[in-house]
Amino acid sequence: MQERIPSDAPQLLHGLEDHPQRTLVAAELHARPFETFTAPLRASHLAMLGSDAATDRAHVARLCEALDQRLPREGATHHSVELGSFRLRWERHTEFSTYTFFITDYSAYGLQPFDVVALDKVPEAWLAAIAGRMIAGVHLALEASSRPQRGVHEIIEMFRTPNVAGSHVADGGALVFTDFRLHGDGFGRLLVQDRGLPPMRTGRLVQRLLEIETYRLIALLAFPLARAASPELNAIEQRLQTITDRMAGECALEEQQGLLDEIAGLASELARASAARNYRLSAARAYHSIVMHRIQALREERLSGLQTIGEFMDRRFTPAMHTCQSVVDRQEALSRSLARATDLLRTRVDVALERQNRDLLASMNRRTDLQLRLQQTVEGLSVVVISYYSAGLLHFLLKGLAAAGVAVNVELTMGLTVPVLVLAIFFSIRAMRRRLLRQPPSEA
Repeated sequence: MQERIPSDAPQLLHGLEDHPQRTLVAAELHARPFETFTAPLRASHLAMLGSDAATDRAHVARLCEALDQRLPREGATHHSVELGSFRLRWERHTEFSTYTFFITDYSAYGLQPFDVVALDKVPEAWLAAIAGRMIAGVHLALEASSRPQRGVHEIIEMFRTPNVAGSHVADGGALVFTDFRLHGDGFGRLLVQDRGLPPMRTGRLVQRLLEIETYRLIALLAFPLARAASPELNAIEQRLQTITDRMAGECALEEQQGLLDEIAGLASELARASAARNYRLSAARAYHSIVMHRIQALREERLSGLQTIGEFMDRRFTPAMHTCQSVVDRQEALSRSLARATDLLRTRVDVALERQNRDLLASMNRRTDLQLRLQQTVEGLSVVVISYYSAGLLHFLLKGLAAAGVAVNVELTMGLTVPVLVLAIFFSIRAMRRRLLRQPPSEA
């Protein structure tokens, strides 16, 4: 049973301050101890998806309370308890809960291994009220070493299929048989024949076999997603190929910007689809690793006439997991290709924009130069016009003075004054223009 270790305050050991989580993480390795079993035994194992730890823990507590047995502690993720005619082991994992029911089946020694199952002892109303949906369900029969070893033909008849996997396991301490199929009651079947395993090793063997069945099926949840993803990835790859082919030719700036928008749309579509399946595909990879590790821990030895569990998985389970991994690899490769195409196209668009800006600046410079020349021409004409009218005004002034009896030679005075007047007007206009150019532009 997992112990809840308080971690809110550090402890002082020999003057050293203990990390507040040290005891908790040290105890984690012992949080889910193996059961100890002696044959004969029957077990029924369920794995339920779609619920949460609090709901499942409360449901287990209701059963324990109804049978006046020890309740799971607050926050517990594991509970193992004797409940009269059967034993319950409940475990909460990251995304599912497992319920394993055990009965010591001495009274059914003369029956076939699966004529009596542990699930028959569980209250039906409580069983039907378990939250979530069953993803894995298997009945296990552990036969005592006193029973004669069953032959391969008898095993095939019992499972009703020639496609049975079986082997010596645990250094010859037991024989294991299964067909990895769902039978008429909707459950798989595991047959274990004890050949002298001690109770602790028997418990570890049973736990590993049940975990292989559970993690195998949960890992395979990713396989339909992987198969459905292939046509979608094919379509995105083809559209990307079309875009890159168009990029190889000459494209106007507007067309390049349109291609950039198309690539952004493809990247968004890929990101959305990948996010929807990445969790399941990543989980499948982790579960696949657990399954193969558990199979390796069985230490299988071949039985004549049967495939081993490892060989069965290599032919059926591993290719499905490789398909899932190939989808992950394709998604990552496609994402990189989209990123490279985006960078390349964005560079081309930036270069085209720079070229366009350069041409625009050159055009603006030419226009400014033309405006400057026109301005200088207008300034020259302005000097002539102002000088002409100023000379006219001066001429009228001099004629008025002469008519008033002032002794003035109008023609001589005009001849001497006009050049000075023109120069004065010219320098005045130029000084005004320079003063305006030095003045900073006012903000609107």
